[in-house]
Amino acid sequence: MKSEKFSMVAKTMTGLEEILANELNNIGATDIELSNRAVTFTGDKELMYKANYWSRTALHILKPIAGFYIRREEDLYKKIYDIQWEDYMNATGTLAVDAVVNASVMTHSHYVSLKTKDAIVDRFRDYTERRPNVDIENPDIRVNIHLFKNYCSVSLDSSGYSLHKRGYRIKTGVAPISEVLAAGIILLSGWDKQSNFIDPMCGSGTIVCEAAMIANNIPPGYYRKTFGFEKWKDFDLNLWEKIKMDAINEQIEFEYDIIGSDISSEAIEIARENAKSARLHKDIVFEVKSFEEQIPPEDGGILIMNPPYGERIVPEDIVKLYQEVGNALKKNYNGYNAWIISSDFNALKFIGLKPTRKITLFNGPLECKLAKFEIYQGSKKTAKFTD
Repeated sequence: MKSEKFSMVAKTMTGLEEILANELNNIGATDIELSNRAVTFTGDKELMYKANYWSRTALHILKPIAGFYIRREEDLYKKIYDIQWEDYMNATGTLAVDAVVNASVMTHSHYVSLKTKDAIVDRFRDYTERRPNVDIENPDIRVNIHLFKNYCSVSLDSSGYSLHKRGYRIKTGVAPISEVLAAGIILLSGWDKQSNFIDPMCGSGTIVCEAAMIANNIPPGYYRKTFGFEKWKDFDLNLWEKIKMDAINEQIEFEYDIIGSDISSEAIEIARENAKSARLHKDIVFEVKSFEEQIPPEDGGILIMNPPYGERIVPEDIVKLYQEVGNALKKNYNGYNAWIISSDFNALKFIGLKPTRKITLFNGPLECKLAKFEIYQGSKKTAKFTD
């Protein structure tokens, strides 16, 4: 008997849509279409579970259950009320509602969430004389409302809390990078796992931990305690256990070096704790060193760096820092491809190398450039970074 197929939406960050689409394609998704910070696709229940477990660049996997237009506030309540919520949860269960509103007759997302919650609760009270409760942290179902130009999409969030919360990171430094963004940068770099990987300003170790997971083919969902779909009425425990067991059998050994270094001994201690939490501490070499002192393995590889932007971490002289980064790249990293993400576009120019590729990404609210520098003998020392 074939499993029922349905449409889904995977939410992501700006600039990672194509990477996410490739990930979904690799696990068997069909009808893949890219949109702004999202990818729509088709699959069955097994694929929904896999998308949550295996996608490194998805934030949420949504399952749409209804869609309609509204002309006034009352329409939202009535249309939500008419959905057969008893198919998705019990009257004694718990729910949470997230809403995103854009260019609609209703302008406040919090109000939309309240009206949606009221309609669901009222339906259960009218039909069963019992009512579900709200649980913001760990509900039985998390309802997602997307209201755009008066068209309302109603979805169930199969992920629960955001997928960037992998579960291995027990401590962070001053300006931690999101796990999803870290993984996205690694995948954008095209690293084929057949060479060394270095983050010489590794902070709390997120980038090198994500690299080690990719290198060993460990699913990003491996460390999470729970996913939203596990509380759904149609949850298939046997299918879920099979997916997790298959993933263990697909893990591989990595033959090269993954190195994380930082000038801060405190940051390296945090990075080691996070790697140990992920049981990756034997796969990553951590060192307390400045970037200028770091001498990489000679056989080449990938360098990914998230240096200070002058936002939350403010070095004494941001231009001097970036000049020193460029000098160290030219001196020590022959044969490496260096990828540097920064929101300080002016400082990037002082690396003194011409980028061969530039990608726009967002680190939180900050617009950033991810710049690729190919380091080879005789790299130009005065080439400028240009938009």
